[in-house]
Amino acid sequence: MDVLSADGELSVAATVGGGKLALARIPELKPDLVTLDVEMPGMDGIETLVEIRKLYPMLPVIMFSSATGRGAAATVEALARGASDYVAKSASVDSAEKATEHVRQELIPRIKALCAAAVPATIPERVAPPVPAPPVPANRANRIEIVAIGSSTGGPNALAEIMPQFPPDFPVPVVIVQHMPRMFTNLLSDRLNVISKLHVQECKGGEKLKRGQVWIAPGDYHMTVSRVAGDFVLSLNQEPPENSCRPAVDVLFRSVAQAFGPNSLAVVMTGMGTDGMRGASAIREAGGAVLAQDQATSVVWGMPGSVVNASLADRVCALGDLASEILRRASLWRVATSSAS
Repeated sequence: MDVLSADGELSVAATVGGGKLALARIPELKPDLVTLDVEMPGMDGIETLVEIRKLYPMLPVIMFSSATGRGAAATVEALARGASDYVAKSASVDSAEKATEHVRQELIPRIKALCAAAVPATIPERVAPPVPAPPVPANRANRIEIVAIGSSTGGPNALAEIMPQFPPDFPVPVVIVQHMPRMFTNLLSDRLNVISKLHVQECKGGEKLKRGQVWIAPGDYHMTVSRVAGDFVLSLNQEPPENSCRPAVDVLFRSVAQAFGPNSLAVVMTGMGTDGMRGASAIREAGGAVLAQDQATSVVWGMPGSVVNASLADRVCALGDLASEILRRASLWRVATSSAS
């Protein structure tokens, strides 16, 4: 971990050769964060993670895994068991220098974000320059015809908490961008499909949106929605990353704003960075509504914090309240229609 020690803001307390040794050293070292390799001798990374969560439920843990099908499956399982975040080892690097640079770019920002999040600030720091908020439309009871969700660090577990709360007759389609590599998003969609009452699937491109169905953007592809001959259709592209992300929440939100206008509901959940802020501005400018997850329940309050700091959120919700607020807004027009008749 020389690459970590080389960063002046980080200090590596120890490097140990297995899960049992790690568990033995934690009480002594009292680390701010632990990194685990999925594949370790003796007690593997997931077994070690399970024990850490029993003893230290709030200790941030980042998992290392290979960018293979097996590694992706292990990573999704680790996230389900309480890992804070993960770094997929790049399979494309062909030199030690490139491998070191990959670790530096992917791991160090995650460590700093998770450690910062573990120390509550008395005054929330602005994570990005604010974007002037469009005026709040007078009618906030617009009929919601789509729910678009963006998340990153901590997102898989946050999605796993809210998705099972949606009833099987959820009245609108749901589209999701979760920052993950290819293979990982497919496994995430499979996991969410098992625990949800709705049909959750990874987008392949060309699907027509249907109410009560959920589509997740595949890793390395932007996902957009557009109106085609009276239908709303999903598309994929590999245009340049935005906010260093592909898929990017901003790309999805902009397309939703253009296709659905004031009938859009955007939800920005836990995640590092500011992806989703400018897309949320587009939603608001189109007359739609924006919800943001609160700081207390976010693993990292970067993405939702940027939306809140830019005065773009119609409401800030704890994770435990998000699903009910989404359902309330998506169902409002049904109530209004029933009352009118």
